[in-house]
Amino acid sequence: MSTEPELIELRELAPAGRAGQGRTRLERANALRIARGTACNPARQLVPGRGHRFQPAGPATHTWCDLCGDFIWGVVRKGLQCAHCKFTCHYRCRALVCLDCCGPRDLGWEPAVERDTNVDEPVEWETPDLSQAEIEQKIKEYNAQINSNLFMSLNKDGSYTGFIKVQLKLVRPVSVPSSKKPPSLQDARRGPGRGTSVRRRTSFYLPKDAVKHLHVLSRTRAREVIEALLRKFLVVDDPRKFALFERAERHGQVYLRKLLDDEQPLRLRLLAGPSDKALSFVLKENDSGEVNWDAFSMPELHNFLRILQREEEEHLRQILQKYSYCRQKIQEALHACPLG
Repeated sequence: MSTEPELIELRELAPAGRAGQGRTRLERANALRIARGTACNPARQLVPGRGHRFQPAGPATHTWCDLCGDFIWGVVRKGLQCAHCKFTCHYRCRALVCLDCCGPRDLGWEPAVERDTNVDEPVEWETPDLSQAEIEQKIKEYNAQINSNLFMSLNKDGSYTGFIKVQLKLVRPVSVPSSKKPPSLQDARRGPGRGTSVRRRTSFYLPKDAVKHLHVLSRTRAREVIEALLRKFLVVDDPRKFALFERAERHGQVYLRKLLDDEQPLRLRLLAGPSDKALSFVLKENDSGEVNWDAFSMPELHNFLRILQREEEEHLRQILQKYSYCRQKIQEALHACPLG
């Protein structure tokens, strides 16, 4: 990889009040389409991915399918996950998986010392509100410590711009359009529609050492950083599948904390200083098991309720059938026993 940092400009973002208009909806238009006659044409038949060992996903799995892109929702029957590469999909999508298993991915984490501060303990550093004079002084101190041209600069309106580095630590594959013509920036900003729906998707694994530098505003939010990174790689997966984490090394341990959608990474960078040990940013899968239901639309929530009802009815039917079978066997044993 080139040693020169690749910059992604984030200064022309939509206002905060309009940021949610173009978010990806969970529609079947985003699923993999199999045209009529494909199965009958040997030259166009799907070749199943090799090496996967799929097993039922755990109870805390609330994520998006790596094949069709739809949300995997359920209480009992959540989906399938490869025990090796962590490829996650619906039961219905299992037969359509063509990506070969890459095996366990060593992403260079420090499992012996890494701790998730969302669970173990609160974050130690604070994010105080700074006055304009304090911000200006912080920027001067920050620029004096760096040995590159990735400076921070103060704007006339009181905001400031600077650079953040994001390391991509993605275990699961990402999906991109399989068409030859990639979506334009205007298509990405408009969001899904009749002219921009992804009819076919192809999946691949991002390099484990991928690093991107982003030029951002002080008011740029974590969710906007994620969306910009996905657009850079032409990734069509739902942005909610991913999360931005802050990583810090303190007292011989590595601490991770998932950023809230509205947190401002450049502000955190300014407060922590330029040291990567004090603070760095990592993009990972959003596999914490928590679901932000407020982020879904009303039709999506109604659809989840219908899925939940069908799953509950099927689960009850299986339980009643199991008890009925056991009761029948006991009664047969009673009738077979001689009297006295």
